[in-house]
Amino acid sequence: MTATRAGFVAILGAPNVGKSTLLNRLVGSKVSIVSPKAQTTRRRIIGISMVEGAQVLFIDTPGIFDPKRRLDRAMVAAAWNAAADADEVLFVIDAKRGLDANARRVLEGLTKPAVLAVNKVDLARKDRLLPLIADLNAAGRFDATFLVSALEGDGCPDLLNALARRLPEGPWLYPEDAITDLSNRALAAEIVRERVFHLLHQELPYSITVETEAWAEAPDGKEIRIDLTVYVQRDSQKAIVLGKGGGMIRRIGEAARKELEAILEARIHLFLFVKVRENWQDDPNRYGEMGLDFPRR
Repeated sequence: MTATRAGFVAILGAPNVGKSTLLNRLVGSKVSIVSPKAQTTRRRIIGISMVEGAQVLFIDTPGIFDPKRRLDRAMVAAAWNAAADADEVLFVIDAKRGLDANARRVLEGLTKPAVLAVNKVDLARKDRLLPLIADLNAAGRFDATFLVSALEGDGCPDLLNALARRLPEGPWLYPEDAITDLSNRALAAEIVRERVFHLLHQELPYSITVETEAWAEAPDGKEIRIDLTVYVQRDSQKAIVLGKGGGMIRRIGEAARKELEAILEARIHLFLFVKVRENWQDDPNRYGEMGLDFPRR
């Protein structure tokens, strides 16, 4: 009988290099929200992929950058902690953006051998790929290099198989059919937050957090009522989220409802509320709910 394998792979990289898109591609299902805005990922999310007897537990981490705010420092610390605890590290870099300041920050912070995934190769000039790969490997921190397109799927099966082979032998840590450790309550809040990111193009999305307040499910699981609250820091932000005549919050709710119905395969009754919670980014309780450690300074 072939021995089973299981282990954690931390996905590291600068903000907005496609880590969450790559995670969803490798898992084969949406488990992490995606936005063109940087620092979309806040909480640690595990996506689970089964490959020939191996259970690969991908940890989607916040992008690593030079943090300024308390929440930023918590997210960056979470990313480095995930890398330290993981069995393997997958460093993702944007092929088009190259080795910029944030990518160098991640590269210089690596403390153990990693696997390199050069993402978005479909968007990059081919004559720049080889010099970029040479520069990255000159640091001597990578055991293997893969060229991938998380959006198109190119190169992703080879990357997944290689990571699975690197994991230690051992029993699976989650049920065979599990795809994430994220609860449905947390997933609902993340989906709403994603819609806020997509529909509100100001800096506002970084000032909001979303929490699931109530969840009521029919006995047959075919209908679910979900009450969520979008918390902002000021009254002026509340007006933006609500929109004229409540139009914006209805758009957010409708888009989130449709996506949740597709994911949960149930009829969703979604009720969104917007409340002001001043200085929530300085409240330790909020960090605990996001799975982040609260920075004391």
